[in-house]
Order: sequence, then structure tokens, then C-alpha cells
Amino acid sequence: MEAIQAGLRGVLKLTVFVLIILTFMLWSYVCHLVVRDPQKRLQRFSKNTRFFSGLILKVFNLDLTVINKPADDQKCLIVSNHMGFVDILMLASCNPMLFVTSNEMRETPFLGLLTEMGGCIYVERRSRTKILDEMKSIVNALRAGFRVVLYPEATSTNGERVLPFKKTLMMAAAQAGVPIQPVVINFREVNGEEFSLKWRDHLCWYGDIPFATSMWKSAVLRSVKGEIEFLEPIYSTPEDDRGLIADKAHAAISAKFVPVKGLPAEPQPPAEMQADPT
Repeated sequence: MEAIQAGLRGVLKLTVFVLIILTFMLWSYVCHLVVRDPQKRLQRFSKNTRFFSGLILKVFNLDLTVINKPADDQKCLIVSNHMGFVDILMLASCNPMLFVTSNEMRETPFLGLLTEMGGCIYVERRSRTKILDEMKSIVNALRAGFRVVLYPEATSTNGERVLPFKKTLMMAAAQAGVPIQPVVINFREVNGEEFSLKWRDHLCWYGDIPFATSMWKSAVLRSVKGEIEFLEPIYSTPEDDRGLIADKAHAAISAKFVPVKGLPAEPQPPAEMQADPT
């Protein structure tokens, strides 16, 4: 019976989700036709994304808590951990933002069109030379007053830890004269239970998991509690060591990140290698 209820719940949620996405794409296309100024068009796209992301969270019954949210007019480059499309919706619902994603995503059927209508900034992560050139688009967006979201892990993860950060694109903040705003995203509860290995693949989209499979697993859930915390901003200059700046942001996010529960304990060193407590 529980499996039948979950299946019906999933079908209902995905049906409403598709209707919301179609409405979003239609309205964004209208904005594309009507708003001719590229910057104003991006502003409209980012506002559309915020509104429709909030609707989808309601459909998926995701209760979101936001801690230390900065003022709406605060310009910044947001850097965050990333576990899948659900946390994108969570972050997008907070404020109008532009998300940085890869050209690989742009080339993906359906998702490419969806991200374009969402006002994403595309970068070529496969070429260091092109990344340096395309960083200018991030700098220009920041200087124009947009909040830009960068996932410096460069991929979504399985919720076990925060992966090391790619450093190059984080330099855009210093070049634009805005702070780096570290953000940590955590899943706290799923179906009334703590976020554990039992629920990981329902919320984390990683590895070779197909997008449709991940969507279905998220849709069958009864409820989710998620949390976004804005941490202390990091101010930098173009002369600063980008590695140190990236490590500082990584350390701040890692310190607040709560890994998925139920992971095997890390092996302990042999007794003879442990420090003598005396």
C-alpha cells in the first residue's frame, strides 16, 4: 500500500511539475520576445526563476529554512556546495540570481533549453583558455548588479563531503569588486527521518544516475526539510592568492556541512600508532 501511495504521489507531483515548467518556459519565451535589452531580459529571467522555483518547492513539500540571508541589494558571488537539482531550486527561491553552469549542460536536451530560459551563464570547463575568457561574462554580470551563483566543486555530489574547489572562476569576485558569499546547503529531514543513506539517492543527483530517475525519486517523497545558511563574506583583491581564497571558502562551507548519515566509520590507526594520552 505504501508503495502504491508513493507512486501516486510521484505521478501527481511530476504532472504538476511539468505544468509549472511549461508555464515557466512559455512566460520566459514571452519575456525573451518582448524585452529587447539583454540586461533587463536577464533580470526578468532571474525573477521568473525565483518565483517558479518557489512554486516547485511547494509542490515537492520542501520546507526551507534560510539563515543569515543578506540584504536584497547585496552584490556578491555566491559559492555553495552542490548535491543536485533540488538544492538549485532551494537557492534559486531565495533571491533573483544567475547560475553558472557548463556548456555540457547547455548541450543537454531539455535541460539546455531550461537553463537558458533561467538566465544561466555558460562556461567551458573543459578548456582552461576558454574559462579565462568566459570569466569575463561572470565579471560583467557581477558589475551589472546581479548575484551570481558558482558551484566551485564543478559537479554535484553524493552528500558525503564537500569536494575540493576549482579556483579560477572564483577570481571573478575580486575582479568585479564584490565579496565572495559562501553558502552551505544541508538536507535535514526526509519523510520525518534524518537525511541518511536510505534517502540519499532521492535528493542527490550524482554519478551516472539519469535525470529522470532522480526526478522520480524526489517526487515520491512525502516531505523534505532543507536548510540554507549564508556564511561570513570573504573579501579579496586581484592580488590575493586564489588558492588561499578558495581554501578559506571551502573550509567555511565544510565546517557547516552535515554529511549524509550512515556512512561507514573511517578506519582508525593501529593502537601502537595512536598518541599516548599521557
